[in-house]
Amino acid sequence: MYATDYSLLKRQLKSLLEGETHWLANLANTSALLFSELNDLNWVGFYLLEGTELVLGPFQGKPACVRIPLGKGVCGTAAEAGEVIVVPNVHEFPGHIVCDAASQSEIVVPMITGQGRLLGVLDVDSPVLQRFSNSDAEGLSELVEILINATHWPDES
Repeated sequence: MYATDYSLLKRQLKSLLEGETHWLANLANTSALLFSELNDLNWVGFYLLEGTELVLGPFQGKPACVRIPLGKGVCGTAAEAGEVIVVPNVHEFPGHIVCDAASQSEIVVPMITGQGRLLGVLDVDSPVLQRFSNSDAEGLSELVEILINATHWPDES
């Protein structure tokens, strides 16, 4: 349905993050890049792990839910499982947390370091049913990996 050029997006993200390692700046710029370059989105952002919950980080879109417990909603489920979750229709996802009633489909990519540390998740919402595909899961996962590797994370030595 959507033909996103993830190779171009990867080059753009690498260029955007080059020389900058601050986590807040990099998360903010990554969410802005994705929101401006991907079609038919209404929200792109990050939730960061604090204890046993995800806390809202930098994003683009309408105001959002601030805290999500691990294992709850799409974000908490993806974080707890450590796996990308693609939801074609959010209304069919058990326990979906509604932050924006316009959202119809969603993809969540866990942010896990090479050492296995869960940092949080990338959450992308669309007002279009079945907006996200396996190629989006693969492409967004590669972008998250670039982000993780380019960034100095809090509590990292």
